[in-house]
Amino acid sequence: MKEVAQKVSVENYSMCLRDAVEIFTKELINCLFDKNYQQEKGAATKNKFFKILERLAINNEDCSWAAFENSFPEIRRKLDLDAFAALKSDPAAKSLREVYLAYPGFYAIAVYRLSNQLLKQEIPVLPRMMSEFAHSTTGTDIHPGAEIGDSFFIDHATGIVIGETTIIKNNVTIFQGVTLGGIQVKKSMASTKRHPTIENNVIIYANATILGGDVVIGENSIIGANVCITETVSPSTIVTVESNNFITKRK
Repeated sequence: MKEVAQKVSVENYSMCLRDAVEIFTKELINCLFDKNYQQEKGAATKNKFFKILERLAINNEDCSWAAFENSFPEIRRKLDLDAFAALKSDPAAKSLREVYLAYPGFYAIAVYRLSNQLLKQEIPVLPRMMSEFAHSTTGTDIHPGAEIGDSFFIDHATGIVIGETTIIKNNVTIFQGVTLGGIQVKKSMASTKRHPTIENNVIIYANATILGGDVVIGENSIIGANVCITETVSPSTIVTVESNNFITKRK
């Protein structure tokens, strides 16, 4: 009975902590986009940050809130570029406000940029919890360790996976179902580059899969829908698969 009680206690603790991280993440988004909110709620958000670290048994003295808060203007600059990329690329987007408020891909990128900054500050666990919250909310799984440049647009953010060592440069667009993953799953490869590099000005269409740490998608390339790539693609290349669909007129 004691073991069962202890197990339940740990599970409840984990659920409460996840709830706290979700609230903290939402407050961070508000701080990024509302200066009044940051002024009014900034101290409370800071306190939540330290309470979460305490519950994760992370030494608060080594984790600077000031360094994190000072990164907000640069994160916001990048997010504005991401939003503008969506507005420019998506015919359905009518305004930047619509992108900010209604695009799950943009929300996933916003959480990524915050969690990536925390990971750069060598804060463990919390960045992954934030990214998994965004994953469950948007259907987009971006590891906080990935490197993503400016003007990144995710169109129809469902079923997307971007692995830990992925590098995505500037002005890249990806569609639903895209996987940027590792070609092998071995624990011994944990410290190596396992995921692809996507150069500038690349478009990757729905359900494309790009695997392997040595794979580079050259700049100005287009990767068509349902393509699976395990080799480097030269710049300015279009990669497609032959359709097996046959269209006949009904009698």
